[in-house]
Amino acid sequence: MSAPATPLRLRIVETPLGPMRLEAEGGALAGAWFVGQDDCPTTPEPAAAVCAPAPACRNGSDAPAVAGLQGAAAVDAILDQAAAELAEYFAGQRREFSLAMAPRGTPFQRRVWDALRDIPFGGLESYGALSTRCAQAAAVRAVAQAVGRNPISIFIPCHRIVGGNSALTGFGGGLIRKQALLALEGHTYATASPAAKKLERNLAQGSLW
Repeated sequence: MSAPATPLRLRIVETPLGPMRLEAEGGALAGAWFVGQDDCPTTPEPAAAVCAPAPACRNGSDAPAVAGLQGAAAVDAILDQAAAELAEYFAGQRREFSLAMAPRGTPFQRRVWDALRDIPFGGLESYGALSTRCAQAAAVRAVAQAVGRNPISIFIPCHRIVGGNSALTGFGGGLIRKQALLALEGHTYATASPAAKKLERNLAQGSLW
């Protein structure tokens, strides 16, 4: 007898850059999109909750205990943890995300998304450099397409990918949001234009942590 399917559940959480749709399945985060961006799913779930930002966890001690939970309880715990860690990130209290993630995609796409997760807070990387790390140096376009299809925004930091000359380039959630996310991580762009170049590193950023 096969095990029952783990439910896919969603939650809409408020952020300083607008509401985000979070999806979880099987005890892992499966999706995170800004509501209204082109690739954000539009089919609602009847039980979807609209929530204010979750309170930040104190040194991780208040993070939901996911281990041992099953079914909807495990999925809800992941959504609680995702909302809390997202709130911490925007509050300047978190640099790395610790929750389990399971983005849906091809093996190649998942390899690119895993490489994105290796870019640290405050780091930037070009499409060419990312392609080399993914052993696809001759397939920059394919790597760029995989970056553009990242289904877990912010948690998998595709916003840290820029042009080879530091140009802002694109972002599924919109360039104004990408500009704001990079500013939070210490990078100044004067405009939210694809061709905008990074002006300077905010050396004061380190004093916030």
